[in-house]
Amino acid sequence: MIFETHAHLLAEQFDQDRNEVIQRALENGILAVLNVSDDMKSSKKAVMLAQKHERVFGSVGVHPHNGADFRDQDVSILKELTSDEKILAIGEIGLDYYYDFCDRTVQREVFVKQLDLAKQLDLPVIIHNREAHKDTIDILSSFGKDIKGVMHCYSGSAESAKILLNLGMYISFTGVITFKNAKRAVEALEVIPLDRLLLETDCPYMSPEPLRGTRNEPKNLVYIARKMAEVKKISYERLLEQLWENSFRLFKKAEKYKQTLETT
Repeated sequence: MIFETHAHLLAEQFDQDRNEVIQRALENGILAVLNVSDDMKSSKKAVMLAQKHERVFGSVGVHPHNGADFRDQDVSILKELTSDEKILAIGEIGLDYYYDFCDRTVQREVFVKQLDLAKQLDLPVIIHNREAHKDTIDILSSFGKDIKGVMHCYSGSAESAKILLNLGMYISFTGVITFKNAKRAVEALEVIPLDRLLLETDCPYMSPEPLRGTRNEPKNLVYIARKMAEVKKISYERLLEQLWENSFRLFKKAEKYKQTLETT
């Protein structure tokens, strides 16, 4: 049983075969998929997608790339969207200093506003952090233990991972850990306790080896999980069992669906 905790099923790359992608995930043991939003439009569509598919859940939020489009009234809209029982988190939110598509000051302001909303709603966050490790950690630290969530597609050091773990964060890896040059990611994975790990593809991006360069999709989680089990020196089955439980511990709103997902 696998919980895909970060997929972008509404990406245009899936417009021609979205239903088939979801079906292939199920056929490969992925029994739950968290479809992650990156702007207000995809946040609204995430609710409809989750309502349509039994095994699909959603998150709502504005990615740092889209921070310039964020309006104060969007906080109220996001809050309303989270009233749907299948919306599990606020995300994908955070900072991206690599592309700098949005002014950094604006990125930080939008990040904090959405963290405030997550705190108010007692929902976990899904955090994007690229080349902004210090500011991300500083902002999260300012919230103390009031924020729980996952550092998605983790790219930081083992030392930064330890700081984030102390803040109560979970950490997730993509197909990057299967790459030959993924030494830093593997070193970080080695220090993270099993009960704080999650699985994700970040599809349609980040395809693992041996599929690198092709469109990614949830069924490819098996390659990531096998590499993760190898690094953690445990059986594949033991890893999947632990990460399944981790997913429901963080995304608490999904707990009510857990038994149904496991038995149907």
